[in-house]
Amino acid sequence: MSGARIAWISMTPVKGLALELPDEVELVEEGVRGDRRFFLVDERNRLVNNMGRRSPLELVHSDYDEGTNVLTLRLSGGRVLSGPAEQTDKLTVTFHRKTRPARRVPGPWDSKLSELAGEPVRLVAGERAAPDRGLGGAATLLATASLGALAQELGVDRIDPRRFRMNFGIEGLEPHAEDGWTGRRVNVGDAVVVPQGHVGRCAITKQNPDTGLSDLDTLNAIARYRGELDLTEPLPFGVHAAVVEPGRVRVGDAVTLL
Repeated sequence: MSGARIAWISMTPVKGLALELPDEVELVEEGVRGDRRFFLVDERNRLVNNMGRRSPLELVHSDYDEGTNVLTLRLSGGRVLSGPAEQTDKLTVTFHRKTRPARRVPGPWDSKLSELAGEPVRLVAGERAAPDRGLGGAATLLATASLGALAQELGVDRIDPRRFRMNFGIEGLEPHAEDGWTGRRVNVGDAVVVPQGHVGRCAITKQNPDTGLSDLDTLNAIARYRGELDLTEPLPFGVHAAVVEPGRVRVGDAVTLL
């Protein structure tokens, strides 16, 4: 994999909102620092998940300044909601069928996010960041050539990588080369990660990240050419990894197997 490099980085301070594309991040044990620091729950304290339905939440951009503890949301119409992300009441929330402790983060955002979601929602912060697979899935990686293979299967010129909401895109690899990295140490910029398994895909990958509309049949395409593979999750596309040596990662940094 000589010549493999970081092609793009993506993250979001609030799980389920629009992805941000920084040039540089810090990779810590929990994953990309600041990634999915907050998430939304419904009236029954269950994770609000946009999978499989159009949601204007995907068009809301977020920024969190850890130094000042200020969260800022930028809505598609230009409205800005900003305030201190003070954590208050303790909650027990349901996160993908598992319970975990969290705290309310009241502010100027709940009413507008509830309007966009079409149901009452509340912003909360977990004790740790909120990756779907815990610390074993702290960082996610995907070869850009894998997107090219899927685009060929679908008969389109290009697939926007934001559909897959992965932390790191890696250029200079063969399609799906990352499939073989499970259990191996991978140097990513100044950090080292060990992939733990493959990322099973869901209906959100069908949705256009600029409109929230479902306009590409990604799941059936993945099933056609990857559905019979013996990997760790159904409809596999990319890998999730534990962080064993924290460090900074920049667009253009080298990626090597150790």
